[in-house]
Order: sequence, then structure tokens, then C-alpha cells
Amino acid sequence: MFEVLPLIMMPEGVEGKVVEIRAGKGLLRRLTEMGFTENSVVKILSTNRGSLIVTINNCKYALGKGMAMKIMVKRDL
Repeated sequence: MFEVLPLIMMPEGVEGKVVEIRAGKGLLRRLTEMGFTENSVVKILSTNRGSLIVTINNCKYALGKGMAMKIMVKRDL
């Protein structure tokens, strides 16, 4: 069983798989170039006042709340 939720709603230390990115062409391209593609594994390292530090493909990225709301992930239960 799994649930799909925005990346911003996942707790720290949890991994999930990217299901979909609900963004315009510009942001979609930017996130795709960063490695946020379907079935990529993303892990939340820390959250701080609405921003996230995540790892994807062995790279760390800082994402704002707006970007993280557009990345839909599934979390295995």
C-alpha cells in the first residue's frame, strides 16, 4: 500500500519515489535537470520554515515550499 502526497508533507528521514511533477514548462525542465524524474528516489534530510534539504541521485538540493508542493511522491507504508 502507498499514499501519494506533495514532497513538502513527507517527514524528515523518509524516502519516497517521484510520481509526478505538477508544474509549468520552465519549472518542470529545471526539476528534471536536477534529477526529479518519475521513479527517482528522493530523501528528506531536513526541513526548516518551509524549505527542504533533499537528496536525489546522490546530490543535495535545497527546495522552497512552492517547488516542493509541485513534486508528488509516493511513500511506501
